[in-house]
Amino acid sequence: MHRITRIAPLDIEAESFRIIEEEFEEQTGLKQEDFDPAQFAVIRRAIHATGDFSFARLIRFHQGAVEAGLSAVRAGKNILTDVNMAAAGISRSYMKPFGGEVICKVAEPAVASLAREQGRTRSQTAIEEGMRENIGIVAIGNAPTALITVMKLIEEGKVQPDLVVGVPVGFVNASESKEILAEKDYPFICCDGRKGGTTVSVAIVNALLRLA
Repeated sequence: MHRITRIAPLDIEAESFRIIEEEFEEQTGLKQEDFDPAQFAVIRRAIHATGDFSFARLIRFHQGAVEAGLSAVRAGKNILTDVNMAAAGISRSYMKPFGGEVICKVAEPAVASLAREQGRTRSQTAIEEGMRENIGIVAIGNAPTALITVMKLIEEGKVQPDLVVGVPVGFVNASESKEILAEKDYPFICCDGRKGGTTVSVAIVNALLRLA
């Protein structure tokens, strides 16, 4: 017989985290103590957002990633996303004390028009246009083309975000783009394979905002 847990709404997140920590070793074969505490906070929130313990092994961190992300948030820099769903999911209440904004240009008519003119995806164009706005963290969860564009702009010396969160989901260039990101020497958080998505990118950013 299935039983619904009686719990106050404000206690649900804390109870979810408790369950994740309780089941973590059994589900993953890893121990919480195997991770830097800040990195575990990011992984825990990704598991919480997806219900998928495999992210404990899939998420990869550049050694300076967390501190770079926290520094960007604390400096009041903006966060650029590839889709509006990600922009909607990032906690503005946690950003507000630092002064940064969440930016997404993918739905802007001018971006759509420019993308058609240039023969590129809206995601590519929106990222390139958005990078002009004091961006500290770029969070890509949907479009591999957006992640590839970010890396190209960095390689060309046109932009220098503090942190790239690259976790696009899918079957065409998603895994490959993340593999390329994982080889970079600038701060990144990515994940292996085809899994990822906007939910994961939002979870990672929200974990950083709470740590800040």
